Amino acid sequence: MALPELPGPYEILELRDGESVTLKIRDWRLGIMRIRPRFAGAPPEKVIKVLRLYVPRETKPVGPDYWDVTSQTLIYQLLPFLQAPDFRAKSFRITAFGVAPRKRFTVEVE
Repeated sequence: MALPELPGPYEILELRDGESVTLKIRDWRLGIMRIRPRFAGAPPEKVIKVLRLYVPRETKPVGPDYWDVTSQTLIYQLLPFLQAPDFRAKSFRITAFGVAPRKRFTVEVE
């Protein structure tokens, strides 16, 4: 099954090494986005999977009411929780470890 292309604007969730964020997720969408990598030898355009997390306005008062997750390992960790019918009742604490391209994340669910 092909994933839909998510419309912009894109709001990439970026966390520095050791930084955490706690999110109450009210809805989510899995799709694709087109990026233009800037590293030497990169293709002019690349399609990646993205997880759009819709959050309450109190969590993100500026800009669109969502965060776009592009880390494939973080998407893999979050999806099983988000596919459960009670995901809206939970809080998700996401913590980053390391720097790209080896950055990894932990997910704590309350």
